[in-house]
Amino acid sequence: MSASQEHEVRLGRRTVVAGVGAVGVAAVLTACGNSKDTGGSDAVEPAAEGGPGGSGVLAKTTDIPEGGGKIFADQGVVVTQPKAGEFKAFSSKCTHQGCAVSSVSGGVINCPCHGSTFDAATGEVAGGPAPKPLPAASIKVEGDSIMLAS
Repeated sequence: MSASQEHEVRLGRRTVVAGVGAVGVAAVLTACGNSKDTGGSDAVEPAAEGGPGGSGVLAKTTDIPEGGGKIFADQGVVVTQPKAGEFKAFSSKCTHQGCAVSSVSGGVINCPCHGSTFDAATGEVAGGPAPKPLPAASIKVEGDSIMLAS
């Protein structure tokens, strides 16, 4: 193989490697992005009235599925209903590297970045690499409304 032919082979390999890297980056960015799904328990909700940290209503109690939950990205909180009528809230920031959790299903809160899972009833680590539980967040339930506690 001549020197110029060898250079062309290396350039071709670099192009392939760069293309594979670009696809990987696109997949990570897609996984980390916020999505709006109005039908599932992993829907990311828009800001509640009153803004982050405000006393606006996050959701109605009927909006939080039993055994599941909803993520409120703007407030940095995930609200779960482990058992009928029992509502819990936790930080939506994974304790591994700070990624936003993406869904709640099967009794666990899921982080898409490295696969950590957290118990939806306690926030405890159900599967690593997260080193600590999700910190609890304060909510109050008044009637059929769930609000951040001030």
